[in-house]
Amino acid sequence: MTTEPTEPRDAEARAAGEAVAAIYRAAVPAMRDLPVFNPALDVAAIGFRARRDVAFGVIVTPWFMNLVRMPLDPGAAATQGQGEAVTHVLPVGALEFTIGRLDGFGGIESCSLFSPMFGFADQAAAEAAAAAALAAVLEPEQAADETPPPQAPGKMATTLDRRGLLRGAWMERRP
Repeated sequence: MTTEPTEPRDAEARAAGEAVAAIYRAAVPAMRDLPVFNPALDVAAIGFRARRDVAFGVIVTPWFMNLVRMPLDPGAAATQGQGEAVTHVLPVGALEFTIGRLDGFGGIESCSLFSPMFGFADQAAAEAAAAAALAAVLEPEQAADETPPPQAPGKMATTLDRRGLLRGAWMERRP
C-alpha cells in the first residue's frame, strides 16, 4: 500500500490558498467603496490543506467568507460550467459549492459562509470564525467538543442555520 505524503500536498494547498487570496487582495481597491465592504477586515487564506486531490480552506475578504476548494493538479479542473453547483460530501455532510473561475488562477469552487461581513468587528474575529467553520466542516465531532470560538455577534449561527451548514456541530453547543 502506498500513501501519498501529506505535508508536501499541504504546502501546495497553502500556496494555492495564498494565490487565491492575492487575487482578492488585488480586488480590494475596486471593492472598497461598495456597501458590502467592511473596512475593518483584510483578505486572508485560512487553514488551507490538501484533501485528497484538492486544496481546501477558507477565504476571508472584507465582503465575504467562503469555503473554497480547488484542484491541486491544474489538469483536474471541474468539467461543469462556471456558476453551476456541485455537491461534495464532507465529514460534516453534503455541501453545495458553486463553480467559478478566477483570472490568472483558474477554477475554484466556493461555498458561502458569510456575506456581507459586517458581523465581524475585526480581523481576529473573522479569522477565528473561519478556522472554527473549517474545523466544524472537516472534523465536526472534534469541533463540537471544543470550546466555542469567538463569534460574530449573533450572526454566525443564523447564517449557518440558513445555509444548512454545520447545523449539528454549531447548534449542539448552545446552552
